[in-house]
Amino acid sequence: MRIAVVDGYSTGAALAQRLHAAGIECLHVQSRPAGDFTPYLLRSYRPGDYTRDLGYAPDTGALVAWLNNARVSRVIAGTESGVMLAESVSMALGLPTNSPAQPAARRDKALMAKVVRAAGLATPYATTARSAAEAAEWFAASGLPDAVVKPRASGGSDHVRFCSTPEEVAKAAARVLGDRNIFGEPNTTVLVQQRLEGTEYYINTVSARGVHRVAEIWRYTKRRGPASTPIYDYEEPVSVSSTVGQILRSFTVSVLNALGITETPAHTEVMLTADGPVLIETGARLGGATAPGIVEKYCGTSQTSLAAAALIDPASLTGFNDTHDRHVGALRNVEFINPFRGPASADALTKVASLPTVVHVAYATDPGTLLEPTSDLLNSPGYTYLAAHHHQDIEQDYTTLRAWESEGLHTM
Repeated sequence: MRIAVVDGYSTGAALAQRLHAAGIECLHVQSRPAGDFTPYLLRSYRPGDYTRDLGYAPDTGALVAWLNNARVSRVIAGTESGVMLAESVSMALGLPTNSPAQPAARRDKALMAKVVRAAGLATPYATTARSAAEAAEWFAASGLPDAVVKPRASGGSDHVRFCSTPEEVAKAAARVLGDRNIFGEPNTTVLVQQRLEGTEYYINTVSARGVHRVAEIWRYTKRRGPASTPIYDYEEPVSVSSTVGQILRSFTVSVLNALGITETPAHTEVMLTADGPVLIETGARLGGATAPGIVEKYCGTSQTSLAAAALIDPASLTGFNDTHDRHVGALRNVEFINPFRGPASADALTKVASLPTVVHVAYATDPGTLLEPTSDLLNSPGYTYLAAHHHQDIEQDYTTLRAWESEGLHTM
């Protein structure tokens, strides 16, 4: 069996590692030149898990011919930037992939909302604008107290801003339109959405042959940063068998069906409001910034392990019972928040690892690298998992960690 991974970055790197360990031959393809990717993504690449790196292939026809001659059996996206190429190449090769109907709706957040809304599912009140003035005018006429401004196709918290006035909307929209997204693509339009009130979750699923299974549900806790950006604080797992889990599962499966996601992992973000679940967005790929081995140990499975199993044997997904609670103890994934500008400390990792409940630490920077104050997910110094039998032990170490950060933990 031979699998091509398009943009094997972030959790896509962990997927390739799992496939390689299972004896599956993996090939790597870039959807665009390496210079278009941020260091945030490139540093996660693991060349040893691939038998060959084809690099950037600007001629899609030639790429299809090469992969066909190589007898590749699947083409899968490693991260968001690889979704469109992975699907188009799979279609050209006649390999399993998502529905050919409206593939752009699986990347373009505006088209996504339109398709999902047509299926009778809730999405935020929103518009797209081609200028900062147009964005501000729409918000002024909308009657909304707050809005979220973001690119139409990106990931993480790239260029996401919370706004309360037309002037703030115009400024945020101008930032988006004047820059490229995290994947190096130019932002020609900007999305302005109603800011939802409720509790935010993400649901990581795997689909094969139209069968959907939930691998993980996590509840977000975020902060509003000084630049009106969302700063990720921490996230905790939620059992699919819980009442909330069942509501989110049902809604997410309906979203996947509406978007034609039948053959890939998906990462779906949902706000559970007083009126019910509302879709924020879905990516037809793995969720990012995760340590699959830790998730499996404390939650019973991970999206990465389930995706690898489904790629190797799609029929195995049918037998996976995603309503069975496999959680063991308490777990929290904490994003680092650095308040100071300065060189990255060489001692931070060791100090964080000394906390009793720490079971994994992932640093995104090397010692001495210049750190800016954390303003979004993309410039966080990394993350750590805290695990214990009792939630209060995690809370104690979390409080200690945040106190250390306020004293300059991450900088020298």
